[in-house]
Amino acid sequence: MVFSSLLFLFLFLPAVLLVYFLSPWRVKNFVLFVSSLIFYAWGEPVYIAIMLLSTITDYSFGLLLSSPKLSSVQRKWIVVSSIIVNLTLLGYFKYADFLINNINALLGTQIPLTELALPIGISFYTFQSMSYIIDIYRGTAKAQRNWIDFATFVALFPQLVAGPIVQYSTIAEQLRHRTVNASLFAEGVRRFIIGLAKKVLLANNIGLLWNTISSSSADTLPALTAWIGIIAFAFQIYFDFSGYSDMAIGLGLMLGFRFNENFNKPYTAQSITDFWRRWHISLSTWFRDYVYIPLGGNRKGLWKQIRNILIVWLLTGIWHGASWNFMLWGLYFGVILIFEKWVGLKLLQRLPSWLRHSYALLLILIGWVFFAFDELPHMANYFSAMAGANHQPLWNNETLYLLYTNAILLVLLVIASLPKPKSKRSLNPIVQLGWHALLFLMSVAYLVDATFNPFLYFRF
Repeated sequence: MVFSSLLFLFLFLPAVLLVYFLSPWRVKNFVLFVSSLIFYAWGEPVYIAIMLLSTITDYSFGLLLSSPKLSSVQRKWIVVSSIIVNLTLLGYFKYADFLINNINALLGTQIPLTELALPIGISFYTFQSMSYIIDIYRGTAKAQRNWIDFATFVALFPQLVAGPIVQYSTIAEQLRHRTVNASLFAEGVRRFIIGLAKKVLLANNIGLLWNTISSSSADTLPALTAWIGIIAFAFQIYFDFSGYSDMAIGLGLMLGFRFNENFNKPYTAQSITDFWRRWHISLSTWFRDYVYIPLGGNRKGLWKQIRNILIVWLLTGIWHGASWNFMLWGLYFGVILIFEKWVGLKLLQRLPSWLRHSYALLLILIGWVFFAFDELPHMANYFSAMAGANHQPLWNNETLYLLYTNAILLVLLVIASLPKPKSKRSLNPIVQLGWHALLFLMSVAYLVDATFNPFLYFRF
């Protein structure tokens, strides 16, 4: 089940909200936990067992860590054991076939593949569950003794399948005490509608353009068409993922939770360093807090800092998927960030703003080519098309047709990617209500007749 579906909008969500607000406080988390299990089971009921295993394991490890009788060595082994269990589950379901394929290719063996479907959201809830154990070990959070409360944290349906990744220390108090008033609920509804419109009206429509271009042979693509294609993909993945994050944050507000922001107008960045402070903020924060800083961060000299950055970005690539292109994508950004840290940012500061912005957008678009193509030969061919090295003209009639038919959409996407203009006067509440009602009705109208409604981050 996805948020941008009629089933969720008109059946699941109204039913959950009704039961949730009619329930006394002591059972609200239980209502959310059961609702989250139903939400998750709708698509893959068998994989509830995996999520529950991870939940029970880390809940038990958390209780063990809270014992005052443990030595420091014993506490470390509990944390290591938790990490091993979590990463083993994640690794088996997400990376086993990738490893088998590479072993077979390298050694000429014929080890059978597991052919297991990837449990939806496993990368997200595994990282959340791991943050709980690490936070307890560090003393930034206390062990949760109520299993339902902890299970609610892991399984909470607004952010279960696609984040934001919620660190336990940021939500522990909200699991015990939270309030919802009319103003907060209304803000949640507004935020959800904005996210729904971004996903349905913007991401889905520009995704059709990307599908049209990417399904063509790269050997026949004019360079301008190839660039239009990767620009379309950049817009699709941004409005798809940030729209889903907006919906998750909105749902959280409706239920009394305040999740951290996950995007901050990333395409306005003026460097790659700036971009990664704005894109998928919860993932970058997780790797900073639980990998980069524990490795020593920038405190142990230049070469170890370079090592730490490369490790973090290799892991970031691996987190996104079991494919070589994601590892290349991670290392690509890791190398650029290292360059910027010691040379690039000082040079960029001397350039005018528009040139810094152009530099960042160019490197971001190149990075999305690594991300978009699982098969390396297809990736190489697309790079060749973008460079005009495939013996095709720079553009043709098809290029002009694609630009003409998508011009208004592309302008809207650019405008929606920019910060809101600052104004001392706020919109009339009636106007705001009408605007959000219109966005919701347009989104529903699209979904009623839609055959194209993918969600890119479901595969992660």
